[in-house]
Amino acid sequence: MIRLLSSVTISIFIGQLSFGHGSASKHAPDEARKIDFPDTAHHKTLVLDPHTHSVFSDGHVWPRIRISEAIRDGLDAIAITEHLEYQPHINDIPHPDRNKSYEEAASSAKYSNLLVIPGAEITRSLPASHMNALFIQDANKLLSVPETEASYTPNEFSSQAKAWPPQNAVDAANEQGAFLFWNHAWWRTDYPNGIPEVSDFHKRNIEAGLLHGIEIANGKHYSEDAFQIALDNNLTLIGASDVHDLIDWDYEPHKGGHRPVTLVFANEKSTDSLKEALFDRRTVVWFKNSLIGRDAHLYPLLEASLSIKGATYRYSEILAVTIVNTSDCDFQLRNLSPYGLHERTAVFTVPQHSSQTLQVRTGTKVESISLEFEVLNAYTAPNQTATLTLESTVTSLPSKPNP
Repeated sequence: MIRLLSSVTISIFIGQLSFGHGSASKHAPDEARKIDFPDTAHHKTLVLDPHTHSVFSDGHVWPRIRISEAIRDGLDAIAITEHLEYQPHINDIPHPDRNKSYEEAASSAKYSNLLVIPGAEITRSLPASHMNALFIQDANKLLSVPETEASYTPNEFSSQAKAWPPQNAVDAANEQGAFLFWNHAWWRTDYPNGIPEVSDFHKRNIEAGLLHGIEIANGKHYSEDAFQIALDNNLTLIGASDVHDLIDWDYEPHKGGHRPVTLVFANEKSTDSLKEALFDRRTVVWFKNSLIGRDAHLYPLLEASLSIKGATYRYSEILAVTIVNTSDCDFQLRNLSPYGLHERTAVFTVPQHSSQTLQVRTGTKVESISLEFEVLNAYTAPNQTATLTLESTVTSLPSKPNP
């Protein structure tokens, strides 16, 4: 089937190809598609995509393209996590050293501010399923395939690689100090009903401190069941693109879309600080304009993103309140306050990096205002939305002079 590309996509793709033989770091962030969230009161907010692929496993682009995309999207960090056991291009791109993809990506990003995290995907069927290992030192030690004089076909290689017990790969990753998370637990290949279950394999590794997180959003899919598993088992919440094609094809940022990412609340922008924050479960997932996280991490982000920047009586007893949004999320709010809104319904949107002015009927003039809102696209548990209170002092303009 021939895939037709829009002129916008073609121009973006050509721009990316220009970095095939040079450093992708020359590509600056694109302000129109940059993923931008404010720092919280106590942490830096780092944007991480911890699950991507290139032609060094079953992806369809060179690692440098992944770096170029990440820089254009304004990411702080990325991991290219190749399937160790899936090597469909093994005859075209033989690479006995499974660190090659990371080395290519890191070389491309060396003059940029992008953190490139070494990682790999451990690929098995149930009960282990797929798991990503980040911050590894040597991907080769997570794989065992008998040597042979004849070249393996892709299917033969996969079969031999998957024969090695997955626990061995998990142990090898942890020996390197890796952060491990369970990928797309709800996949229908594992659970035809889309409802994941925590296997004995996962239980053992969680209890032993060898499995640290779980994806709750992967690609175009979100699982509230995986979210609940994370809460029940004290696992880090992870969101990732799992991109194999171009980001522009899969997420259409030129049309306002975005890849799912993990927002990590770190002490500073460094690999060590990012790793420490992931192990400490300080994350929020951004998926299809929704923010998903634990109370302790979601609320500081909401408080940093939304604020009142003016509450004024303008020649009447109806209060004009301006709410400012400094994040990339279009916040959908529902008024829970005792005060009614004038000329609009209780539900409204504060667009990203913009503001919305409300007319609030306070009845009589007040000196300060406290407004409570339900944030309809921010979740602290499955089907449980966040509430946020915004406060401000009130100013009054001089009375309007009589004509």
